[in-house]
Amino acid sequence: MLGLEGRHWKWRMHGGAVTLARRFLECSFEPDLILASDMLDLTTFLALTRSRTAGKKTALYFHENQIAYPWSENDPDPSLERDVHYGFINFASALAADTVLFNSRYNMDSFLKGLGPLLEGFPDYKEIDAIKGIEEKSQVLPLGVDLERFDEHRGTKEPLHPPLILWNHRWEYDKNPEEFFEALFRLKEEGVDYQVALLGERFSKSPPVFEEAERRLGESIIHSGYVEDFEEYAHWLLRADILPVTSVHDFFGRSVVEAVYCGCHPLLPRRLAYPEHIPEERHDEFFYDDFEGLLSKLRALILNIEETRRIRVSGFVDKYDWRVLAPRYDTLFDI
Repeated sequence: MLGLEGRHWKWRMHGGAVTLARRFLECSFEPDLILASDMLDLTTFLALTRSRTAGKKTALYFHENQIAYPWSENDPDPSLERDVHYGFINFASALAADTVLFNSRYNMDSFLKGLGPLLEGFPDYKEIDAIKGIEEKSQVLPLGVDLERFDEHRGTKEPLHPPLILWNHRWEYDKNPEEFFEALFRLKEEGVDYQVALLGERFSKSPPVFEEAERRLGESIIHSGYVEDFEEYAHWLLRADILPVTSVHDFFGRSVVEAVYCGCHPLLPRRLAYPEHIPEERHDEFFYDDFEGLLSKLRALILNIEETRRIRVSGFVDKYDWRVLAPRYDTLFDI
């Protein structure tokens, strides 16, 4: 497998293909299939390696797409009209691939629906008809997650008093921590009692609301910071009671799937990929439509914690475990 470090995402989309093409040509491995991430400019990679990749089957896997990805308000590219290029790289790469795969229905639909407006923004030769060709070779292949490994750490769950609220996402703007903490601040002011575990990777420019939360929630925060050790990570997920999610971006939501598998009661926005994780007939139970809905349902889950803990949720996401999905991957990639 060839890859680069997970940083400088814009440069990865622009220049990563050049480096990976060089590394590919330097190795002797001959793949039967080239499986590329959406962060790769597949057209450039194939052009630079055509002496060895001509005729090779290619599949492009979209973990996310740059057409529907929300831009940070601090990023200058949208105001300078430099943002559309990343979506175009995704478009050209999808054209070049034999098969186009998406980790969720939401990811696929948002990409295909967004291609029209993207291409219409160009002056001429817009190639709108190319969208149909991409659609015909596209399908959803959910992310395979090693959920079974959490089972090794299950034990007798000691219910916490007060109940434990979980955050297990990256500390970044697209996870909308401001709304998450605003709900906690409001409930704290009402005298609602709870504890909070803040997990997830923290970066040098994390949203300032995390520091505000440290001040305002004080001893209610019983853990804060990234957990390196899987056993400790599993411990927190298996111990937690409620997972309020406020993200404005999630094309799949692995952290949500992991927490739900561990029995943590999800409270999800009715958007993005989340509706695909819960049976439709139970959406009203686990989804909210606006901030007031989040606040009201979170309050009820905490105040009625014994009832909340009796609701079984882990079976909702069994379908994403590798033992279920591996045969689908094997069949698809059996060329």
